[in-house]
Amino acid sequence: MRRLAATGVIAAALAVLWALGAGSQEEMKAVSSDPFPRPQRPPAVFAHDAHNEKAGIEACNECHHVYEGGRRLEDESSEDRRCADCHGLSDENGRPGLRKAFHRNCQGCHLERRRGPILCGECHRRR
Repeated sequence: MRRLAATGVIAAALAVLWALGAGSQEEMKAVSSDPFPRPQRPPAVFAHDAHNEKAGIEACNECHHVYEGGRRLEDESSEDRRCADCHGLSDENGRPGLRKAFHRNCQGCHLERRRGPILCGECHRRR
């Protein structure tokens, strides 16, 4: 009986560890298109850790920003939330819609640094 209980506890612990890892950004391979009812393109291919290493990004808030009263809070990060938690499908109250927010954040940085993909098919690749 003890062996069965121990096996159950181990199985439950492994399931929790797997669930935590499954949601982590370190494993992200593509930006989720779930919020979009009918996506026009495939999800943007994105390997989180490889991207940040190549781009020299160390602070999460470089991409995961927080705004309050129209001002960006430099010491705050939104890495524990999804972009869709703050951005709806369309522009609202001065906040860009989700598609525009993604493009401004990613393409804007790529254009500013003069590095990285900026054309649709460079990020939205068919697998």
